[in-house]
Amino acid sequence: MKIQSSKFKVQNNIVKKTKTPAVIPACPESIFVFQKDSRRASLAGMTSLMCLCAIMAILTASNAYAMHISEGILPFNWAALWFAVALPFVAYGLYRLKKLSAVDLSFKPLVGLMAAVVFIISCMPIPVPTAGTCSHPCGTGISGILVGPAISILVTAAALLIQALFLAHGGLSTWGADIVSMGVMGSFAGYLTFKALRSMKINMAISGFMAGLFADWATYLATSIELASGIKGDAPFAPLFWKLVIAFIPTQLPLGILEGAMTAGMVTLLYKKRPDLLVKMRVIKAEEATS
Repeated sequence: MKIQSSKFKVQNNIVKKTKTPAVIPACPESIFVFQKDSRRASLAGMTSLMCLCAIMAILTASNAYAMHISEGILPFNWAALWFAVALPFVAYGLYRLKKLSAVDLSFKPLVGLMAAVVFIISCMPIPVPTAGTCSHPCGTGISGILVGPAISILVTAAALLIQALFLAHGGLSTWGADIVSMGVMGSFAGYLTFKALRSMKINMAISGFMAGLFADWATYLATSIELASGIKGDAPFAPLFWKLVIAFIPTQLPLGILEGAMTAGMVTLLYKKRPDLLVKMRVIKAEEATS
């Protein structure tokens, strides 16, 4: 009996060791949730990285040049007028952000990423002493295409406010004017140019390039109008306006081309690598992503 009992124990141990583990069938829903959470985590990580870069830019800033329109350049009545013009656009941008975020929770990280992009791109000043401001790329062509002009205006307003408070770029009294020139004019010029060219079957690279170019140049056309209107006094508007436009040309002409190239590179890269994001943000249609 002892021998038989020991044999039984040995056989039982062998069965336990060689017993195949149970295979848990994969659940498609769990895989989908995991992929969705992974995408959200990656977007959050990208946003955190861009915000870290923005903080480093603030901490390591050296000489502060008068980016955008300098503090105190515009008289009070003109500054108040541009605030009144900018306010409805910013309010509508907040409304659109709330509406789209309620439908898709991953939309807010994308907006945060665009805000960081606009902030960093527009922190590259080239002073224009004769104009009371400076030249720089804007980034509103990219944001206007990817998140739409309304939300692009909102993220531009946030970037401008941080620059005015912490980098002495622009000013609080001229914040409204800067929102109109860089946010409203830049975003709509980039968005409408891109949509118009795409409707004519122009390829992604050329459409992106022209959108970035016109967004940049529209910003400085609007800035020239704002400056000429505010500081002309009793002098005629047109001569001062053309002087300001000419003052911007040596710096803004190449910067506009550079911004066009950056915008084309961004949208082309997304079109090739992540067309699903462009479909999600309504930049292209679903059939274009599969073609």
